[in-house]
Amino acid sequence: MAQVSVKLSDPATCMAPNGPFLHVYVTVTDVKASVNANASDNDSSFVDLTPGLSTQPKQIDLLGQATNQCFLASLGSTQQLQPGNYQQIRVILSDNSPATVGKTLPTNLCVNGAANCVVLNDGTTQTLQLSSEATTGIKIPTGQIANGGLNVAGGATKDLDIDFNTCVSIVQQGNGQYRLKPVLHAGEVSTTSTSINGTVVDSSTGKAISGLVLIALEQKDANGVDRVFMNTLADSGGGFVFCPLPMGTYDVVIVGQTGAGLVYAPTVITGVSTGSALSTVQLHPQPSVASGATRLQGSVTSQNGASLAAATSIDVQVSALEAISANLTVTVPQLPNQAGATLALTTESSSSCASGKDCVSYTIPLPASAPYVGVFSASGTTLVQSAFPAAYVMDGIAFVPSSGGTLNCSPNELQATPVTPVAGSTLLVPTLAFTGCQ
Repeated sequence: MAQVSVKLSDPATCMAPNGPFLHVYVTVTDVKASVNANASDNDSSFVDLTPGLSTQPKQIDLLGQATNQCFLASLGSTQQLQPGNYQQIRVILSDNSPATVGKTLPTNLCVNGAANCVVLNDGTTQTLQLSSEATTGIKIPTGQIANGGLNVAGGATKDLDIDFNTCVSIVQQGNGQYRLKPVLHAGEVSTTSTSINGTVVDSSTGKAISGLVLIALEQKDANGVDRVFMNTLADSGGGFVFCPLPMGTYDVVIVGQTGAGLVYAPTVITGVSTGSALSTVQLHPQPSVASGATRLQGSVTSQNGASLAAATSIDVQVSALEAISANLTVTVPQLPNQAGATLALTTESSSSCASGKDCVSYTIPLPASAPYVGVFSASGTTLVQSAFPAAYVMDGIAFVPSSGGTLNCSPNELQATPVTPVAGSTLLVPTLAFTGCQ
């Protein structure tokens, strides 16, 4: 048998005073895993990674102070885990009913009595609304587990970290309520070498950028496209750190914008392993005559697959993809945004939607210049502007609402035709029209 300890972390980008939240409290009641990537909600292959947590849940502030090992909390451990490659993880949260909360949370940090809540910048508390997170749990599929799964050998001791991407996991609905739309990643971590860090500066001044700089860690999906695994903001001195971080190799994608609106070309550094220091990374401003962002404006629609198609709501992740070489396409984060690197949207009924469809509109600001690219070197990475001209493909992946990662629609991924960015301009992107949705 093997031993696994479960931790939780969150390098949040939406903390006050710049972000909207002072605190985000969630109450975790269980974590379980399966060697079956396609295991259904109540499949018998799931094993409990945190025995005892169901009777003594842990309420965690996702924007709280991490320990010196970078973790927000330890959720528990099991010493009775069968060896195997665990390809699906579920995180179960407590429901918000008074009967449940009163029984399981003798000390409740949500002053409104809920088990899960957000505390806004003005100090007010609102319940964080759940869907299936309290029953079937938040699903972390294979594509969101580092290296495709947690591989446990007999007699081994492993530390599993669950990264809760808070800032893209909370949406404010039209009725003013806050709903959890969870985005989680997981992977094995080392308690001694768990970080990638560096400092970002302006190439022309050598100083920290007087604005916001967003850094994304990315890994390839099954189609070879770099997807965001984790993201963070640089501090006022340009420094950043990803910690804790599952062992592996990542590509680092950086975008930046000054408070005055000067935009920097994206920077991509490939082949960065856990435990690496990027030292100083220079961001190159776009030409002064064209310093503004380009804004790509589009919409997403959804309907079911019945013979008489009808509107159906979906969750959708929208990303801007860019080819930087013949064999590498990356996700370029939206220009510094407290929500994170990608957009998490929900289609809804609206008078602006086409007949028989739910819809949602988006605007995403992006650099207009071709990226600077380099292969990581511990002695210093050389960055060269890509020979590929700047061009973006808007990509949408559909999910069952509030399922925590269950794909939806047929097909479940759509891409619009490429758009060539123009600095300072707003460009229309063809609609991503999903059909065959649940």
